[in-house]
Amino acid sequence: MNAPDSGSDAPWDSWRSHDAVQQPDYPDSSAVREVAAKLRRQPPLVFAGEVDDLREWLGAAGRGEAFVLTGGDCAETFAESTADHLRLKIQTLLQMAVVLTYGASMPVVKIGRIAGQYAKPRSKDTETRGGVTLPSYRGDAVNSFEFTAEARTPDPHRLLDTYHHAAATLNLIRAFTKGGYADLRLVHHWNRGFTANPAYARYESLAEEIHRAVKFMEAAGADFDSLREVDLYSSHEALLLEYESAMTRIDSRTGRAYDTSGHFLWVGERTRDLDGAHVELLRRIRNPIGVKLGPTTTPEQMLGLVKRLNPDGQEGRLTFITRMGADRIRDCLPALLEAAKADGRPVTWMTDPMHGNTITSSSGYKTRRFETIMDEVKGFFEAHDDAGTVPGGIHVELTGDDVTEIVGGSEELDEASLASRYETLVDPRLNHQQSLELAFQVAEHLKRSGE
Repeated sequence: MNAPDSGSDAPWDSWRSHDAVQQPDYPDSSAVREVAAKLRRQPPLVFAGEVDDLREWLGAAGRGEAFVLTGGDCAETFAESTADHLRLKIQTLLQMAVVLTYGASMPVVKIGRIAGQYAKPRSKDTETRGGVTLPSYRGDAVNSFEFTAEARTPDPHRLLDTYHHAAATLNLIRAFTKGGYADLRLVHHWNRGFTANPAYARYESLAEEIHRAVKFMEAAGADFDSLREVDLYSSHEALLLEYESAMTRIDSRTGRAYDTSGHFLWVGERTRDLDGAHVELLRRIRNPIGVKLGPTTTPEQMLGLVKRLNPDGQEGRLTFITRMGADRIRDCLPALLEAAKADGRPVTWMTDPMHGNTITSSSGYKTRRFETIMDEVKGFFEAHDDAGTVPGGIHVELTGDDVTEIVGGSEELDEASLASRYETLVDPRLNHQQSLELAFQVAEHLKRSGE
């Protein structure tokens, strides 16, 4: 893959003539150009063949022949880009995937919000504390969380740090997923430990079914050597346009442009404007792409995105990730599903049950309720059942650590418990146990639907 000598000459840099929202206000534009030039000379983080494979899998999910699990941090931090933190996240995703595979009776496509999710859009450009107003924290790719003028000043050199942390993370991912850590029997053993907890006894029967299936495979002489490795793809929000543009390369095989910062990129609810810079950049690249759709999305806006981003109707190219809120999804999603079905161009549908259900606890913590999250997932499936369309996957914010950021679940985490291990710098995440509980509940639904 080859990078152009100058980003301004690249066809995907057409985004520069469009309105670019949610971008850092860098004090030194020459430093931004210098960093972008260095990034263009770096090796790609992912490769065109891997990206093409994922597009095929997403197409299968859109047809109902696979199911997609996307999960990871709300916002990755440089400090937590360690082997231990990454191992726990991968373990959680693998455990969830085994349960979902059994429930869906089809392959589960595993995508991490990993190795690039270092930036976040913000509702306000500034934050005020004690009469002092500073730029908002926009993720480690932009500035630091510490509330000082120096820390909060956007620094373009952090884009290089982002690249190097992403590269190290992807190396660890490949080592874990290709080195035996993903062995089906090992992952299943971890899940049996989860259901041994009395709080999760209701899932023991499903876990036992999976156990019998694994034992049957062993008795039948299944090739477990081939089940020791998995593919785990990387994804993040394509928010920082200078970074995404600098990481775009021309594939020498096809002459097509790929954003090599990750396999799957998406634009958010705040950046999905049809004529905006983010949509303009993503329409120029070959990657499978996603768009977050909130409750105010109209069928006309959605169809405009289809026309703009996937005019030829390529399977697996475009994924809509709905984030409506549990109290609105049953009212808002059906019209979009009907409009997409009438249009006829393929779309893969996923649900993000996190972002529409954020609340503030009585103690002031930003949190979410596990039961509300699950209610939006249920509403997502119900809307697809009614429309006769395919629910292709789930997209959740999670961590492999035992944090206390989301209330509810079988362990009945209450608001008083939030302070014990509230570690997120932006949005609250499902902890390890809550993530597995979500997977078991989704698997039970998929299993009933397939019977």
